[in-house]
Amino acid sequence: MNAHEIDYQIFGEEMQYVELELDPREAVIAEAGNFMMMDDGIRMDTIFGDGSKENEGFLGKVLGAGKRLLTGESLFMTIFSNEIQGKKRISFASPYPGKIIPIDLTRYGNKFICQKDAFLCAAKGVSVGIEFSKKLGRGFFGGEGFIMQKLEGDGMAFVHAGGTMARKELSPGEKLKIDTGCIIGFTQDINYDIEFVGGIKNTFFGGEGLFFATLTGPGTVYVQSLPFSRLANRIWQAAPQGGGKDKGEGSILGGIGDVISGDRRF
Repeated sequence: MNAHEIDYQIFGEEMQYVELELDPREAVIAEAGNFMMMDDGIRMDTIFGDGSKENEGFLGKVLGAGKRLLTGESLFMTIFSNEIQGKKRISFASPYPGKIIPIDLTRYGNKFICQKDAFLCAAKGVSVGIEFSKKLGRGFFGGEGFIMQKLEGDGMAFVHAGGTMARKELSPGEKLKIDTGCIIGFTQDINYDIEFVGGIKNTFFGGEGLFFATLTGPGTVYVQSLPFSRLANRIWQAAPQGGGKDKGEGSILGGIGDVISGDRRF
């Protein structure tokens, strides 16, 4: 595998970005849209797949890149290479409020499984693929956790968590129940399944969905407090509906309450 060895530093609190230091001929890969800034002397190229198998034939590259469509990602990725002498820096930003998590793949048996939209960037040589469910229940009811990404290699990778991140170490046989959207990722030894919430009242009035994700140890699990789907749903619910009228932010006075609170949109 022999991924490029890169140094990094994470900046910020709620809206973080990661700065990577590239030695000559070192490179990183990233999803489109995550780039923030870079020093002069770094070259950007768009490639099929992740570039982890440079000697692979054209058909193999096309097939590998095509699998990425199943996770909702582009056929292409972007590679940034330091082409000149001296150290150069490049930065990638969080797509929404949360935390950037560095993943040293050598600590997790050279493989880490994550949500399909969690991957931010990685050292060149890290393979970004897909992890299919092997169980029928997960396939039909797993929701956001059905098709996940797998990061393989011996380098550094960076994933993004929405809101606050929790890291759980599960002992053998220990089980953790999680909302499917709140999973960031987990190590390859974790057993991942779907469990019905149960109960008529829970099913119809619980408001938390019909299924839990159940993760059983041993292994490490990363959990996020604010999945992007939940954030987008809350924004949509709070947005003005029908003719631009908003919901009054919960005030029983409605529009009058907005004027009292200082909103002059009238």
